[in-house]
Amino acid sequence: MDLLQAFILGLVQGATEYIPVSSSAHLILVPWLLGWPDPSFEFEVLIQWGTLVGVFIFFWQDIWAIARGVLQGLAQRQPLATFEARLGWFVVIATIPAVVLGLLFKDFFEAAFAAPAVAGGLLILTAILLTVAEFFGSRVKELENLTWLDALIIGFWQAAAILPGISRSGATIGGAVIQGFNRPAAARFSFLMSIPALLGAGLVALVDLLGEGTLAAQLPAITIGFIAAAVSGYICIRWLLHYLQRHSLYVFAIYCAALSILSIMVGLVRG
Repeated sequence: MDLLQAFILGLVQGATEYIPVSSSAHLILVPWLLGWPDPSFEFEVLIQWGTLVGVFIFFWQDIWAIARGVLQGLAQRQPLATFEARLGWFVVIATIPAVVLGLLFKDFFEAAFAAPAVAGGLLILTAILLTVAEFFGSRVKELENLTWLDALIIGFWQAAAILPGISRSGATIGGAVIQGFNRPAAARFSFLMSIPALLGAGLVALVDLLGEGTLAAQLPAITIGFIAAAVSGYICIRWLLHYLQRHSLYVFAIYCAALSILSIMVGLVRG
């Protein structure tokens, strides 16, 4: 992979990590459709850290308030006394399903990332989920109404998104909307959930790279991809939160369905 390809894939990662269209599917399908070399699994995971830069910049006040609330709650032996403290623990609860399933089936998920047909086919599930969420979701609950059970259920939606083609943001936003949360509240919780999820996945990939001794060789491409993902990720977070205040999820469902059909047709033509 050359540095221009790494830059473009970084832009794609940042743009599609938080917009509910599956960044993992795009990182597989874009090189496949353009005839580029396949990026390594470690490259795909580590440039996701770039998108976290956008989250930290955009939500730094929320993150600071959550961290302070959790620490104060522990110090005062009232861990759930404030909304910020509860939100912090709910993010932890929501992360557990993905951690457990990711560790148990790590080799299976890595193999799935190597199959463009799988990623393209599973995109249709993202389209279906977004359509169901928009059609059936009541969208009346605010983030302050979140409970530990809500967080756990949304966490299982996130765990399903370990498979390429099932969008993490699409699954978590759609899952939250199905549970009655409005779109902006669902998106904000989804973005906060991404912090431990992407940090953990990146750490696993980094350990693999260090063990294989290939970090130095991949570092230039990873650095370029990281920076591009950070910039595009921040821009897309701002855009999506504004968009979801007045618009539905249907446009993303249509896009996912169209890309799924395109990838299946290309796969059939190429044999």
